Amino acid sequence: MTKRMLSSIGVQVVIAMLVGALVGALMGESAAIFAPLGSLFIHLIMMLVVPLIVVAIVSGAAGLGASPAAGRIGIATFAFFMLTSAVAVTLALAMGALFQPGSGLELGAVEAMFSAEYADRGEVPGVFATLLGMIPTNVFAALGDGNILQILVFCLFLGLALSRLDSERTAPLMAGMSTLIDALVWMLNMVMRIAPIGVFGLMADAVGTFGFDVLMLVSKLFGVYVLAIALYGFVFYPLVVKGATGMPVRHFLGRMKKPQVVALSTASSMATLPVTLDVATRELGVSRPTSAFVLPLGATINMSGNAIYYGLVAMFFAQLFGVELGLGAYLAIIFTATLGAIGQAGVPGPSFLVVAVLLAAGIPVEGLPLLFALDRIFDMIRTALNITGDAACAAVVDRLVPEVAEADAEGETQTRPVSSQAA
Repeated sequence: MTKRMLSSIGVQVVIAMLVGALVGALMGESAAIFAPLGSLFIHLIMMLVVPLIVVAIVSGAAGLGASPAAGRIGIATFAFFMLTSAVAVTLALAMGALFQPGSGLELGAVEAMFSAEYADRGEVPGVFATLLGMIPTNVFAALGDGNILQILVFCLFLGLALSRLDSERTAPLMAGMSTLIDALVWMLNMVMRIAPIGVFGLMADAVGTFGFDVLMLVSKLFGVYVLAIALYGFVFYPLVVKGATGMPVRHFLGRMKKPQVVALSTASSMATLPVTLDVATRELGVSRPTSAFVLPLGATINMSGNAIYYGLVAMFFAQLFGVELGLGAYLAIIFTATLGAIGQAGVPGPSFLVVAVLLAAGIPVEGLPLLFALDRIFDMIRTALNITGDAACAAVVDRLVPEVAEADAEGETQTRPVSSQAA
């Protein structure tokens, strides 16, 4: 049994994370010599992201477009993402008010890290600007730049166009795309064989670079943040899936371990997308058309983990600076954090949307540099929750709109499940 466990990629990745964290703590900044191992792993996965999104979205949209349920799937997906993001930031505000993570911290100990340079970075694009930004004027430029939202829009449009053509004419193309998906999944599985090495490099570099000294300054915020993420990821989402689909909580959580570990190590929903797609279709039983539509979209706009972060950071700085928040400020935080995630790419890096959230509630932004050194650690954790929400949405939507799953099982959508050889 021990031998079988050690041969599991998931177990190997967890061990690599622990060893990497230990090496980083012991070596300090010199652990950066392992950073290229992590960069190599991320680059290999990112190499597959755009091709897989293009093929999966076109194929999935072509299948959904032929079904009268397409509109319902789109509405259900957006409603799920918006509602769960709003609930997430509300939970963060409640936990921030309960545990008071910003209280008791001496301003004198952290004022040296304050800066006013972020005050002009809090503008959230308007609705019209956001819609225009979703439409590519040059689809090849969008592909080259990796603009995921524009790629999604074009591929959805192309897939719907294919669904309106005669099935005899599109059958060879659809079969070819299905074969291409299998080939990309095979490539993914080959890349995942070096995942433990890449994860080791990422963790050693992150822990060695930032260490735990800065974390101690905001340890209470970090503790409340981890608790909120755990409640949402291990209680809320599994119970939603259980209630909507009947899927056992243990089954859902057990199957999500692999993409969650990849999300933790890469801090990128997009880099994790190929793994999430594979797990959703093969292990959670979600139909391929639903997975191909919901998961890439979720990796782009579903940021419930970010919503929790924004809400807790707002409470943290409000308490740190002694700002009293009224009902209007709370509503502004919920509204800005929920809508601001639309169009935010699922890639790692400091998120300046938190600036908009703070400004919307009248909270000073000078203290943000206190958190930026730890952004990678926060990002790793919230990304794991984001992709869990993506998979939960796919499972729920697939059950709410059973016509798509039934058609996929009968082969009416001209797609087929990933072969066991590809898996």
